[in-house]
Amino acid sequence: MAATRPLSLTATAFRAVIPWRRGRLLAPSPGLLTRWEATSSIPEAGEGQIRLTESCVQRLLEITEGSEFLRLQVEGGGCSGFQYKFSLDTVINPDDRVFEQGGARVVVDSDSLAFVKGAQVDFSQELIRSSFQVLNNPQAQQGCSCGSSFSIKI
Repeated sequence: MAATRPLSLTATAFRAVIPWRRGRLLAPSPGLLTRWEATSSIPEAGEGQIRLTESCVQRLLEITEGSEFLRLQVEGGGCSGFQYKFSLDTVINPDDRVFEQGGARVVVDSDSLAFVKGAQVDFSQELIRSSFQVLNNPQAQQGCSCGSSFSIKI
């Protein structure tokens, strides 16, 4: 088992509020009314892993071009203390972890990974919005009703 370094919540929260320099934020896809089921074909994620649902993989394959991937980042803010941010990016930094399934890639920096390890990334389409979401986050104590922010277990 790899040794983990203790994280200062204050230092981590401070680093998390610095906006991401690259990538473009993802906007909802208008006109799409279908709801893909949030199922995963891979086994349970180990500690420090992120799982991708089939709908997430399918949507990423549709919207990414070339070396693009989905970046998941955790920032301070939102109604519960921390919030998930998704963007398309092309640069993998030295402290990033890459999670790949079926040709789709999700990249998480090491500071954000501490807040989402063991979670699942899904793509949801509804009449009023379509978005990537973090589901079943074992690091979250509770979240807001829209699912974009959460508080952590202490």
